[in-house]
Amino acid sequence: MAVVSDVRRFDICLVSLDPTRATEIRKTRPCVVVSPDEMNRYLRTVIVAPMTTASKPYPTRVGLRFQGKSGQIAADQIRTIDGNRIVRRLGRVSETTARKLCAVLTETFAY
Repeated sequence: MAVVSDVRRFDICLVSLDPTRATEIRKTRPCVVVSPDEMNRYLRTVIVAPMTTASKPYPTRVGLRFQGKSGQIAADQIRTIDGNRIVRRLGRVSETTARKLCAVLTETFAY
């Protein structure tokens, strides 16, 4: 089990997402931590956005390359997970990708 307090915003972690329902992204896969570091330090839960190699032309998807593969961060599939679902840390997104992801999340939740 990963210690949640060690997880930082924009880390890419391998996360066990099952069990899921219906059209939720499933299986153990890389996810980007989107919750702020202060939340990660004090809560046992983490907010993540799953990564996928399936390319969809949705405005809520952010493209990236990671471990030699092209894919997308599915900001439309963000979810709160218990820290026990984190298998291990894999890396971090680039500053450019982090900014794009924040812009998508801001646009998505703007009031």
